[in-house]
Amino acid sequence: MTMADTPPPVSLIPQGKMPRFSTLKETFVAKYGTYPEFFVRAPGRVNLIGEHIDYCGYSVLPMAIEQDIVIAAAANDSGKIVLSNTDSNFSEYSCATDNIEIDKSKPLWFHYFLCGYKGVLEHLSLKNPKGMNLVLDGTVPRSAGLSSSSALVCCAALTTVHINGQQMGKVEIADMCALCEQYIGTIGGGMDQAICFLAEAGKAKLVEFNPLKATNVSLPQGVVFVISNSCVEMNKAATSHFNIRVVECRLACQIMAKEKGLNWREIKKLGDLQKTLGITLEDAIKLTQSVLHPEPYSKEEVCNILGVSAEELAQTSLSQNTLTVASFKLHDRATHVYSEAKRVWDFKKICDEQPHNASEMLGQLMNDSHTSCRDLYECSCPDLDHLVDLCIQSGALGSRLTGAGWGGCAVSMVPADCVQEFITAIQQKYYAKDPAREARVKESLFATVPGSGAVIYKWDD
Repeated sequence: MTMADTPPPVSLIPQGKMPRFSTLKETFVAKYGTYPEFFVRAPGRVNLIGEHIDYCGYSVLPMAIEQDIVIAAAANDSGKIVLSNTDSNFSEYSCATDNIEIDKSKPLWFHYFLCGYKGVLEHLSLKNPKGMNLVLDGTVPRSAGLSSSSALVCCAALTTVHINGQQMGKVEIADMCALCEQYIGTIGGGMDQAICFLAEAGKAKLVEFNPLKATNVSLPQGVVFVISNSCVEMNKAATSHFNIRVVECRLACQIMAKEKGLNWREIKKLGDLQKTLGITLEDAIKLTQSVLHPEPYSKEEVCNILGVSAEELAQTSLSQNTLTVASFKLHDRATHVYSEAKRVWDFKKICDEQPHNASEMLGQLMNDSHTSCRDLYECSCPDLDHLVDLCIQSGALGSRLTGAGWGGCAVSMVPADCVQEFITAIQQKYYAKDPAREARVKESLFATVPGSGAVIYKWDD
């Protein structure tokens, strides 16, 4: 049995984490009058390279971070889910175990918990789930592109599995969590959930899909990754930006498939198109240049090319919150996806071969990735672009946005012996310029190492 086939482990709380868990335990007791039966931890993640390509069928290269979501949990006999948060900004929530309502139009923090909960109930066909008393504590900056929402979905799912006496393997629960996040309207690709469950301390992972597979990647010695939050928040479930890009990639794929004489209705991912045609990524980029024009496509033009009505297009290609989109930038989106997919494999090859200038080569790939995200995929924002520029000026070997974008974080690869100097420079150049940012600098600017995956903790009595 491989590590990926096994359920997430049940462990004793590490001594170094005990103060935080003691506080969480006390909070739980004060709230419910009983001790928590167990704790579940799910990490956030940073994607080193491979942005907006997992939902197109392509491999990505993330690592888990030390920041996480932790839930203290105990079963109850009330038939209710009672969920509170250590952050007073988030109001308490409760509902009956058989009355789950997830509002896509205005997603709130507890809706992400309900996604994971509902996913487990449906996946395991649980008919009489136990009620739960829960207290959540999170250290992943929210709406920052570090997967706080997916970490909560994963944490909720694992809590639900364990409290109901069930077991699921890591790959099985990761795949399920990727699907159940669609309850809140996000059409993601599975990277966040995969690294959440499959991460190993000290290792980045190449994550491949269909079937899900994670391979260790050894990063060069002498470099550290630094996260810097632009402090521009973007909840990808609360806007259509994310789903528009998914649809644009799908339409680009379908138009190229039709051009090549394929059944375009059955091919919806750019990765599947490349595989069906049996061509290299370089050839896929050339195909994009030859078939798709750089100017935006109107919905009418797309319908004419595919030979469908607007109603049929809505059924075959669009999502609920993209039905009114009038134009689509197909050439640029597909060019980004194919070139970014190639950068992921180039990144892994450099890590595997470790040439003398590996760090500089990886840094250049990160810079190229950000340029593509900014110019072709248009998923950055002015503040984030400015932050990336400052990171490079301050000594980063490479810097790029990470996560969905439109705000959130940059990840920078920095020489290990320059980390403190780098952090001080960014603190002065970016955070000190704005009082609101400066107040958040402690949680927003930090070095990180590859962390471990989701785990169930028991209290050592």
